[in-house]
Amino acid sequence: MGLKRRSFIKHVASVVGSASVLSHLSHASQSTDLKKKVVVVGGGFAGATAAKYIGMWSKDIEVTMIERNAQFVSCPQSNLVLGGNRSMQQLTSDYDSLTSKYGVKTIQSEVVAIDTEAKNITLSNGDTVNYHRLILAPGVDFIYDTVPELENNDKAPHAWKAGPQTALLRQQIVDMKQGGTVIMTIPATPFRCPPGPYERACQIAFYLKHHNPTAKLIVLDANADIVSKKTMFKSAWDKYYADIIEYVPNSTIETIDVENLAIETEFDSFKADVLNYIPSQKAGNIADMAGVNNVDQRWCKVDFLTYESTVKPNVHIIGDAIHAKLPKSGHMANAQAKVCAAAVISLLADQQPKQDLAFSNTCYSFVDDQQAGHVAANYSYDADKKQMVVMPGGGVSLEADELEGEYANGWAENIWDDVLR
Repeated sequence: MGLKRRSFIKHVASVVGSASVLSHLSHASQSTDLKKKVVVVGGGFAGATAAKYIGMWSKDIEVTMIERNAQFVSCPQSNLVLGGNRSMQQLTSDYDSLTSKYGVKTIQSEVVAIDTEAKNITLSNGDTVNYHRLILAPGVDFIYDTVPELENNDKAPHAWKAGPQTALLRQQIVDMKQGGTVIMTIPATPFRCPPGPYERACQIAFYLKHHNPTAKLIVLDANADIVSKKTMFKSAWDKYYADIIEYVPNSTIETIDVENLAIETEFDSFKADVLNYIPSQKAGNIADMAGVNNVDQRWCKVDFLTYESTVKPNVHIIGDAIHAKLPKSGHMANAQAKVCAAAVISLLADQQPKQDLAFSNTCYSFVDDQQAGHVAANYSYDADKKQMVVMPGGGVSLEADELEGEYANGWAENIWDDVLR
């Protein structure tokens, strides 16, 4: 395989060349005379990483992270909860180390307004927080224009943000009658991944195979075919779940009778006992609040050298919310956050950010309780295109196996440490 996975796991904390970044920043940190304020909104893979690394790389910046949830819950590996192969506890961490080790001030609150001219943020309790540079890690929110009655409705949880809905969907699957039908919908790309939809199909089918073997899982995919790790997933479905999974591509949802869980696509009708409806996605609502979702009012265009918004100066966006030909993954969010953190430190010191950027992305998927596979790619900055472009290297698993399952668990533990500890 193109990616040396043992080396990757050992060095995941250095995914964007931390040593060269540190060298580049050493003078910047020393030359800053006044304490500058950076506010990070969002405490996921992107936001927590950015806050941590600014705190670690510069003692001259006051870093505040605002996150509405009390704890971090990992989307990577959250599908395993549905198969009974992970617990929510295993995916949940606190933010204490960000403060105790890196000096990050954390505020658990909801942001209700952002004034990019005055450079301040209003919280739900009426407090305001000022900043010199603002980093937004909005994640994704959901578009319910086809089925508005499903918004905030527990009848058909998306479980696409790891947390209460993950536990709810798991319980619905466990409680389903013997021989029942689970229907899972997949929106057209782009969407956040992980949690990956095809891994999710494997995990639901794994549970049904062992606890409800006469049940069915129907996967209604709006895409023309499996869009990630196609060979691996088709092989796993044929080998392990041929009697359980029915995969139906080109299945755009037209209507859903929410009360009866009856689904209409352009070509067919379906009836579910459990419905996992995954809506189309867009940058999290905080991006709209700041006025930075300038691509189809869905995604945020940025300068990839700094992740600064192309429409709002001093505002940076990282993670799933950006408009790019890059995966919307936890690994990618972690890498972008480090680039952004380094750039913000340089900009606040009136220095030019690093120009020769490179990072990688790896996504693992489990097909059962032990076996996994991966897709990996390397990216570098193309100054002419002003984009991150794919470079040689990387690779994709054609079959899942137990060794890759061990790598997947090692990757998860390492990146959780890198984000939070």
